[in-house]
Amino acid sequence: MPPSDPPSDASSDAPQASPPASSAPSSGAATAPPRRHAHPAWIPLPEWLLNYRSHWIKGDLIAGLTTAAVVIPNALAYATLAGLPVEAGLYTAFIPMLVYALTGTSRVLSVSTTTTLSILTTSALASIGPASSHAELLAAAATLGVLVGLILMIASLLRLGFVADFISEPVLVGFKAGIAVVIFVDQLPKLLGIHFTKGEFFQNVLRIVEGLPHTSITTAVVGALALVALIVLRRFVPHVPAPLAVVACAIVASKLLDLHAHGVETVGAVPGGLPATTLPVFALAHTLWPIALGMALMSFTETTAAGRAFAHHGEPAPRANRELFATGLANLAGALFGAMPGGGGTTQTAVNRRAGARSQAASLVTAAVALAAMLLLSPLIALIPQSVLAAVVIVYSIGLFDPVEFRAIARVRHMEFVWAVVALAGVVIVGTLQGILVAIVVSLAALAHQLSDPPIYVLARKRNTNVFRPVSRVHPDDETWPGLLLLMPEGRVYFANVQHIGEKMLKLIAVAAPHTVIVDMSGVFDIEYTALKMFADAEQRLRSRGITLWLAALNPEVLALVQRSPLGEALGRERMFHNLEQAVERYRTTVLGEAAQVASPASR
Repeated sequence: MPPSDPPSDASSDAPQASPPASSAPSSGAATAPPRRHAHPAWIPLPEWLLNYRSHWIKGDLIAGLTTAAVVIPNALAYATLAGLPVEAGLYTAFIPMLVYALTGTSRVLSVSTTTTLSILTTSALASIGPASSHAELLAAAATLGVLVGLILMIASLLRLGFVADFISEPVLVGFKAGIAVVIFVDQLPKLLGIHFTKGEFFQNVLRIVEGLPHTSITTAVVGALALVALIVLRRFVPHVPAPLAVVACAIVASKLLDLHAHGVETVGAVPGGLPATTLPVFALAHTLWPIALGMALMSFTETTAAGRAFAHHGEPAPRANRELFATGLANLAGALFGAMPGGGGTTQTAVNRRAGARSQAASLVTAAVALAAMLLLSPLIALIPQSVLAAVVIVYSIGLFDPVEFRAIARVRHMEFVWAVVALAGVVIVGTLQGILVAIVVSLAALAHQLSDPPIYVLARKRNTNVFRPVSRVHPDDETWPGLLLLMPEGRVYFANVQHIGEKMLKLIAVAAPHTVIVDMSGVFDIEYTALKMFADAEQRLRSRGITLWLAALNPEVLALVQRSPLGEALGRERMFHNLEQAVERYRTTVLGEAAQVASPASR
């Protein structure tokens, strides 16, 4: 059994259209949640199957068929790229897809292989030297796939899925936008009938520009017609499965007009038949395991990022440790039947989601089409023009670039906007996995900077209330008291930031020249020994200058730490208060009251 993650709301569902006003339930009669079906605990049924709804069938069927039209030709191309027999692509679109659908936690993730993984597969197979036959090459690929699968499953047992928690929402926004740019540049040559050896992103852009004079007019016309048809159908006839209709028409046109003879590149011949068992050669493990480790990391990162990026509000979030197990099992099973190492594909998941997928039933449909392709549909798949597939991928992926999301992030927080831009640039410049890793590193560095330099607020009280808030020109009438300075730090106070906190406080104290400083600790959830020592030293220095330090609103854990330290001994109970209001009231009645009595003529 795979290790379990914290349970998610398995009964949740993607947002549904609101019912007519006349049939809307009253506020007292909430819609009943989907009923859970009882089943034996030892049967690991997937969440989507336990809570499947009949109105999902149409969307899943259309999405599965549509995704198959993209996944299968791409998988065939990836197999060729890796130097494997073309049928290995079909096996990769069948077995990993099937296994993940029954074990994964994302409702719409489409799992086969990706450009990055196929390129790494090429490098891995090249590292063992030239193979004398396809059988030896398939055995080496099986060894690689088994290693990748085992590494992922071991990581699941060790509960290393927390790595996915370092991918923030702004990073995902940038990741998706970068993927959209990369996909467009990757598919544009197919759309125009331009051929060149692909390299880095900017090299590909330059080669596309240089290749424009050599554009195949017939290929470009077919691609343009497909693009227009897809856009028009999606805009004006949204209930029609546009990609499926366009691909079907393209197959008919390819047959009747003999497009291949007119220079339009098609998918080409696809061998038929069921996959045979392929056993790994463990003698190769010592050579392949380092790159298998990198591929496992890449597979998991791409899978998790794609699963989170395409999860709709209200759906159960993908559970990282279960995703490790499911992706590992998919790789392990696929490797034993001739499939390439795989993971969640961003492009195909985008097509799957946007075509209407509601659950992993769509992936089962895609896997069924791959199986049918092995047995029956090879001649039809061979007729699909590559430019039509490129048009489908472009139309269904370009929406990943959403300027509105970037503007929303920038409006709320500039630093997180920078994270999104870094993720976009990283994906475009250095590749999918490397790009998101760059963004994660930048995110962690920015987070470390924030933790090392937390804000310190000077507080005042809103008149006639017990509300304390930062001093601001917007609220010039807020109350302050002579000789009293209210400060509030935020966050954890520890060795890495205590110096900054101390310097900021001393500057504010020097400007205000107070008699008493009250530090509101309500925003401090933890304090370390180094910070306690700094506060104790600061208290002594302030006392020597005639300034008294008080603390207020310490949570129970922080209070216990302070009481056990020299700072607690110096302050005593009389200078630590339950809340800031109590501390201010004490100051008013004692310090200010005593001062008023001294100044009063009646006291003389």
